Amino acid sequence: MELIGRGREADVYALDESRVLRRYRQGGPTELEARLMTHLAACGYPVPKVYEVTGTDMVLERLTGPTMLEALARRPWRVGSLGRALGRLHDRLHALPAPKWLPQRFATAGDDRVLHLDLHPGNVLLTRRGPVVIDWRNAGAGDPAADVAMTMVTVGSAEVPGLAVRLGRSLLVHSVRKGCRTDPAGRIREVAEAKLADPNLTLAEAAWLRRRIGGRTGQPGC
Repeated sequence: MELIGRGREADVYALDESRVLRRYRQGGPTELEARLMTHLAACGYPVPKVYEVTGTDMVLERLTGPTMLEALARRPWRVGSLGRALGRLHDRLHALPAPKWLPQRFATAGDDRVLHLDLHPGNVLLTRRGPVVIDWRNAGAGDPAADVAMTMVTVGSAEVPGLAVRLGRSLLVHSVRKGCRTDPAGRIREVAEAKLADPNLTLAEAAWLRRRIGGRTGQPGC
């Protein structure tokens, strides 16, 4: 099989022109993830089609197109429109009530919504049919503000070289907020604390999160 993608937790292999294999290196909640993706597809939310689930593996629809992150690197002047599109993807997702079988994370008093909890530019593919959201491993049921906050701290803490890229990141955070109706402010600290438990964090990312938890002010992307 041809390796065509490698993330922090999983590898993606091409099976043929229409299918890929996503394989977790340390195991993963593949059955739950596949169940959620199938549910979201039935609700009209843009996710890859699921063909098969076996243990640590999922056979998924093969999508053609760059990630939003790759598109930003090639055409940085699109940061505003792509950021707003990412904000709208949050809104579309949070319009969906969470199914009872989805584990709660950052729960509400009784109006839990579907949360992706890793909805950053690297997890959005720009295809001919529009943006498609991938990698639902961390998804849960809860407060939309926590989902947007997770995007803010993920983008803000990411290691990126150069002043120009850091300025672009701040513009991206601002644009996501413009495109999204949910205010993440009340969940930023809590989400940053939760993200610190991620074993895949780099030392620089963890340091940024600790500064944020320690009371650093300013936009999450700064």
